[in-house]
Amino acid sequence: MALSPYMMQNLQCPVTKSGLTADLNKFQAADDASCVYPIINGCPVIINEQNSLFQIDTFRKEIQTTINLNQSRAAKILAKLMPSSSVNLKASGNYEMLINKLPKKAKILVLGGSYKGEGMQDFYSNCDFDLVGSDVSFGPDCDLICDAHDVPFKNNTFDCVIIQAVLEHVLDPQRCVNEIHRILKTDGFVYAETPFMQQVHMRQYDFTRFTHLGHRRLFRWFSEVDSGPVGGPGMALAWSYIYFLRSFSSSPKMSRCLALFGRITSFFLKYFDYFLINKPGSYDAAAGLYFLGQKSDHVLSDFVLLKQFKGL
Repeated sequence: MALSPYMMQNLQCPVTKSGLTADLNKFQAADDASCVYPIINGCPVIINEQNSLFQIDTFRKEIQTTINLNQSRAAKILAKLMPSSSVNLKASGNYEMLINKLPKKAKILVLGGSYKGEGMQDFYSNCDFDLVGSDVSFGPDCDLICDAHDVPFKNNTFDCVIIQAVLEHVLDPQRCVNEIHRILKTDGFVYAETPFMQQVHMRQYDFTRFTHLGHRRLFRWFSEVDSGPVGGPGMALAWSYIYFLRSFSSSPKMSRCLALFGRITSFFLKYFDYFLINKPGSYDAAAGLYFLGQKSDHVLSDFVLLKQFKGL
């Protein structure tokens, strides 16, 4: 099991909120023997089934959830060879800034971390960090299966929570952000990236989009360190064009062919974002937005929020 002793000690039952006891193949709530959570292939599955789209038995049977784990080798090779319509211009710099603010032996939770996120290599290569990758899908970097609506850790456990390209895929983003606030230590940091002008991805597990101010309000119990577009209007236009082409077909196979054609003929649009990303108009037309904040006891008022508008 990849969880450190510190993380094991700070796990809690998402139903009863008591501590968990462990043996070789399961965790169990200390105050309720009926709350049992299996360890599958070394990965604990700790989910409150009463409050989640996901059931523990799904993971016992290793049924695919949000991520396609059965993609063919040919499909993976083709995906690498094809030009991408997306570019994240801020993640690497934002993560560098975040790392410089964290204590040396920081405790970090990655929500939606079955695979390493864009720009996150330095977090995983830093041996001093105690990092947990969590998700609702198995994956090479997943240490824990859990639902962000009920994070199975005690209050004040983490120095940092990273939630990159996840909040669009949860039913109740505010509940998830409240959970992040709960599990962060005093003055702990959160880093989030969430789409604004992007089409549906991850099929049925895609629910929400945020403007810059909408994203900021979501994190109103945090003081802002930095925020803004992370993917610009060029990327947003490329996505829109590709999905426009896809809409001409009702066949999944033909839709994929049209998407490939769209990527080949529109990938260059993302390069405009190197010029546009910091301009006011990008706040109105960004593909996605980021927020870096620090846990606070004070809520940002809606009147102050409106004064933070940066668009045209």
